[in-house]
Amino acid sequence: MKRTLTVCPYCGTGCMFYLVSDGGKLVGVEPSVTHPVSRGGLCVKGWNAFAFVHHPERLTTPLVRRDGVLQPASWDEALDLVVTGLQAVQEKHGSDAVMFASSAKATNEENYLLMKLARAVFGTNNIDHCARLCHSSTVTGLAETFGSGAMTNSISCIDETDVILVIGSNTTEQHPLIGSRILNAVQNGTGLIVADNRRIRLARHAALHLRHKNGSDVALLNGIMHVIIAEGLVDEEFVATRTENYAAQAAAVAEWTPEKAAAATGLEAGEIVAAARLFAGAKRAMILYSMGITQHSHGVDNVRCVAALAMLTGNVGRPGTGVNPLRGQNNVQGGCDMGALPDLYSGYQKVADPLVRDRFARAWGVPSLPAAPGLPLTRAMNAASEGRLQALFVMGENPMLSDPDQGHARKVLEGLELLVVQDIFLTETAALADIVLPAACYAEKEGTFTNTERRVQRARKAVESPGTARADWEIICDIALRAGYRGMCYHDPREVMDEIASLTPLYGGIAYDRLDPHGLQWPCPDRNHPGTPLLHLEHFTRGLGHFSPARYRLPAELPDDRYPFVLTTGRTYFHWHTGSMTRRSHLLDREEPRSFIEIHPDDAARLGVRDHDRLQVASRRGEVQTEARVTTMVVPGVLFMPFHFAEGAANALTNNALDPESSIPEFKVCAVRVERVP
Repeated sequence: MKRTLTVCPYCGTGCMFYLVSDGGKLVGVEPSVTHPVSRGGLCVKGWNAFAFVHHPERLTTPLVRRDGVLQPASWDEALDLVVTGLQAVQEKHGSDAVMFASSAKATNEENYLLMKLARAVFGTNNIDHCARLCHSSTVTGLAETFGSGAMTNSISCIDETDVILVIGSNTTEQHPLIGSRILNAVQNGTGLIVADNRRIRLARHAALHLRHKNGSDVALLNGIMHVIIAEGLVDEEFVATRTENYAAQAAAVAEWTPEKAAAATGLEAGEIVAAARLFAGAKRAMILYSMGITQHSHGVDNVRCVAALAMLTGNVGRPGTGVNPLRGQNNVQGGCDMGALPDLYSGYQKVADPLVRDRFARAWGVPSLPAAPGLPLTRAMNAASEGRLQALFVMGENPMLSDPDQGHARKVLEGLELLVVQDIFLTETAALADIVLPAACYAEKEGTFTNTERRVQRARKAVESPGTARADWEIICDIALRAGYRGMCYHDPREVMDEIASLTPLYGGIAYDRLDPHGLQWPCPDRNHPGTPLLHLEHFTRGLGHFSPARYRLPAELPDDRYPFVLTTGRTYFHWHTGSMTRRSHLLDREEPRSFIEIHPDDAARLGVRDHDRLQVASRRGEVQTEARVTTMVVPGVLFMPFHFAEGAANALTNNALDPESSIPEFKVCAVRVERVP
């Protein structure tokens, strides 16, 4: 048997394991006992990360739609149709009528190349990826306050802290190895505050569980900061020497007395006071958060408040502290780092900066690059419905299930002049495409992924791709060549990373020969640099940390007589994202085989609903049927639904209200009604 060290393809924790193959087929995994994150452990998804690779539904040949039906085609035919189709849309409607959707499941090299294809070959900044749906609020909020939109500390800092605040993260299900690390810390005496409307597993071990109303995070955090200032718990030296705009922050939270914050959040005033004292009283306190606070129409404000709380108490730039967003997909951090964003090149260099544009243009051998920022992915649907966008190239994502307001998404995708999907399975989005390109999965190619703690790690090829499927980077380069551009001819991904390092200061010292065995954490500016486990040690990336006061705003849609419930969405332990991989893994699908919705016993009794009853759930945008799960995990008036299941799609219901700054949708709050199906 052969053992190949690689990176788990699921969440952003970045565990490493050995893929075990026999005769060219994967038969299992073995965790890496020396890896600093996973430390010999894996979650249930990691243990089953080999199971989907050889699934009979893998795409093995290109497909082209003829007479309304997807039919097999040669690579030459399919790629020529891609290029001529994109060029035809450009000639007819202009370069910005084309958009490229990159992937947090693709490697760093592939995200960089798709970004380069969009800008250097097709002349548009319309490039984005799924960070728009999960952590664009983080990129915007932390870049403004700290100067860097990434996790400030390392996962190992959980072992060194005195108090942990977990807000908007069901960590044991979304990032299980990080969740288990938190539980171990609690067993060793670390104080835990959980701010989450649901009674998640972490809440059972918390010193304080704050079950605040969905969408009231700004009120909660402003209330906590009010108490810290009023009771003299501010780290005055840190605030004076390391930050700016404190007076504005203090003035903004002055009105947020515990009583006012309690009224807005549904908590008791004493709970808010206790949380403030526990967090501010710790020598080292850290904040962990995820999509529970980012996926709101005020997600950036939530992140600003989290950053302010950390600065107010001096909990930045030391071990065991920090503001630590947990990335949802295995390479969502890398996708952002590589510039798969409409306003940024790799390393968060702004497309609006003429000096940056000129440097990339010279390196890429093109006369100029577009200056105006492109479309965020979440605004592309409206642009397409208005006729401003006519072609979409999707690599490794499934917007038919992951985008809000699924009915609108379907109508838009079906109305495009050209939809190209590059993926490993015929997803719900691929089924609508004009051209489908079969890609290699993580186990069938070389490259790098960047985990949630900024650790750049190597993924290695363990087996061959099925049929004629090809690695994403090879397909992208072939498209560029057929479009007449000769600046994307590489022998392997190693050469792509060398180019990335030459243009991206954060990755300046990243090279394949330096990544064994467990990678390097950026920033790593040169080949002699050891990497950076902790950010903002002596000063923030932007110089001084900036307090950005946030005004409390209600969610975009609240319950009423017609839609009396609040619906929130999330993940389960056994599945991930839109289920294209986990639902093709037998053991995982067996454990969680169907869609469900959590409902409180009081609400269930009032509606005459029992466990496992079929329910009809409707919002202003659509309706689905699903199975009732009667539980005290949720509070009365609130329903929870996972978004993994096409046959009970939560995003048929969710609201496409966007944060005005980050363009992230408000997945976490929408109004619905529910009734029992006779």
